[in-house]
Amino acid sequence: MAKIDPVEIAQNLIRRPSVTPADEGALDILEKALTLLGFRCTRLKFEEVDNLFAQYGAGAPHLCFAGHTDVVPPGDEAMWTSPPFAAAVKNRQLWGRGAADMKGAIAAFAAAAARAVDNGTVKGSLSFLITGDEEGPAVNGTRKVLNWLAEQKIGIDHCLVGEPSNPEVLGDMIKVGRRGSINCWLTVNGKQGHVAYPHRAENPIPSLLRKLLHLSETPLDEGYERFQPSSLQVTDIHIGNPAHNVIPEKATARFNVRFNPTWTGASIDAWLRSELDMLANASGAKYTLETIVSGEAFLTTDMKFLSLIADCAEDKTGRRPEYSTSGGTSDARFIKDYAPVAEFGLVGATMHQTDEHVAVSDIETLTDIYEAVIAGYFERFSRQG
Repeated sequence: MAKIDPVEIAQNLIRRPSVTPADEGALDILEKALTLLGFRCTRLKFEEVDNLFAQYGAGAPHLCFAGHTDVVPPGDEAMWTSPPFAAAVKNRQLWGRGAADMKGAIAAFAAAAARAVDNGTVKGSLSFLITGDEEGPAVNGTRKVLNWLAEQKIGIDHCLVGEPSNPEVLGDMIKVGRRGSINCWLTVNGKQGHVAYPHRAENPIPSLLRKLLHLSETPLDEGYERFQPSSLQVTDIHIGNPAHNVIPEKATARFNVRFNPTWTGASIDAWLRSELDMLANASGAKYTLETIVSGEAFLTTDMKFLSLIADCAEDKTGRRPEYSTSGGTSDARFIKDYAPVAEFGLVGATMHQTDEHVAVSDIETLTDIYEAVIAGYFERFSRQG
């Protein structure tokens, strides 16, 4: 039976500069390795994004591992200790863009899958859902693969996402949910005029600032089980006025709301418009608001699945992982509509940074954890009724 060295395949993946949406052969490496194990591999290309779904076995229960081979740009490569796509191993650390987020975890699960196939522990279906669009718009990746799976009538019972969930040490944390996210663009319209004659103009800037101050200082909620309070953060104010003696016609701000399950994207949008209408009626200033919901809040409550991951992590690391919903968004926000989902991967302390790296020992231990999860999954979930 084919064997997989997790560190070697991680290096091979890192050496492919797969900056979103480019693949540069990263999925070819994984597909070749999985095909040798007996996985049925299907490449799914949507627009410019290449994706891979690979399945071993058949029927239920079906455990899916989800991840992404695309990475963020490396920035100034001269600032790296080792070239970002060289995948050097120095001092028992693997260096390179994607080492933590998340080519190292993909390699670990592939190696764990090889052991599971060799040991005959897959009593149902084991699959990989790997996209090249997680770090980008996330339009032509996981969401469309999930739609394709539904069309093919391929059901997933549980999903483990290999995001770097651990803040400092392997075994720290399992992500059991995520906050929702809504991006907002607020524009206040005024009337252009000369700064020396303000009575003939309507300056939109003070009105915009008052609106932003009101929204950012008004508490949205007091939190939710396993979630911190929802938060509105202003990220940009844009006037675009090249003249010092002209009152601008309009002013625009950008802000983001990270919300817990107290809210939905639609209810946040409605609340924002209600508050802004109230302020606009009081001042007479006209505004427009555009919003895009990039993900809804969710919390996984399947404790049988979560405890399996926690048990395996504790057994291999000696640490019982915390259940957390901290951090940004991931493709788990799409998967949760199809199956219970949790995130557990490598240490994410250096993800998206110059000199991204992970310990070789962590990749090896994560492989052991994943192997135990696969074996434990088919043992626990095949015993129904």
